[in-house]
Amino acid sequence: MPIQNRLRRLRKSESVLRLFTETEVTARNLIPVWFIVDGHGVAEEVPPGGGMWRYSVDQVPAQAKRAKAGGAEGVMLFGVPETKGMHHAVDPNGLVASAARALKGMGLTVFADVCLCSYTPDGHCGVWHEGAGHGIDGGHVDNDASVAMLAKMAVMLAAAGVDVVSPSDMMDGRIGVIRKALDDAGFEYTLLCSYAAKMASAFYGPFRLAAESAPQHGDRRGYQMNPANRREARREVEADVMEGADMILVKPALTNLDLIREARDRWDLPIVAYQVSGEYAMVREAANAGRIDFARAARETLVSIKRAGADLIVTYLTDDVWAGRV
Repeated sequence: MPIQNRLRRLRKSESVLRLFTETEVTARNLIPVWFIVDGHGVAEEVPPGGGMWRYSVDQVPAQAKRAKAGGAEGVMLFGVPETKGMHHAVDPNGLVASAARALKGMGLTVFADVCLCSYTPDGHCGVWHEGAGHGIDGGHVDNDASVAMLAKMAVMLAAAGVDVVSPSDMMDGRIGVIRKALDDAGFEYTLLCSYAAKMASAFYGPFRLAAESAPQHGDRRGYQMNPANRREARREVEADVMEGADMILVKPALTNLDLIREARDRWDLPIVAYQVSGEYAMVREAANAGRIDFARAARETLVSIKRAGADLIVTYLTDDVWAGRV
């Protein structure tokens, strides 16, 4: 019997492969992460080879020029103050606010993390109460007090020129409260990117080193999501969309491709996926050990995330993309 459906016809040459490639990832789809630190002249990779870069504010304009030359359209900022204290999170002259002002006019859309973990002495994403608490986190992270602080932080960042405030804390109800606070303060055109499905993941280890945000007691399973829960993730996404999120973010990316696809099938708003530090480390370390080809593996991870339905990917691979290594 003759073979009629020869799908290999679409793979017969390099030109044909390129012509019929369905999913492409370009530099504009990728959001680099910059950790903003105290000091002057700081430009350091932490840990070395980990893909995560710390910059002092004076280095930001030069990095912005490099990002634009590489094809970037946006950047995500995290603040890492030298000393801990929640007052840093709402300081209009703080690290992220200062970096945002330094980026104005540079042609980049500025995303800024809205969370307390790198500011609190205990590394938790909210306001912790001492003494007997409740919940799996081993104490009492006060949801509503945390949301009030996050709203103040978001308004401060918007006033500093941040284009997209990005709450990553996973407190209940914070999207609606932050949206109202922004609107009431006259920032109705500031975008809101919700970390809608952020898992209590084992893949955040290198990030916590760079951001100095590892919990000093307990863990974050009382507010970050159980990675096993698909239906709960749908509820989290729906709640944030209904509360006014302009875009939703899923984190980590590679272990939640099904959630990205479900969100894309259900919602038409932009979807962001965060390829986290541990995911980057797996590819980098396997390549360093000679087990895989770094460039091919890195490209394959990015394509799979985009194919699942993500519009933007927050990733530590941007430097490699800009340099043509990926």
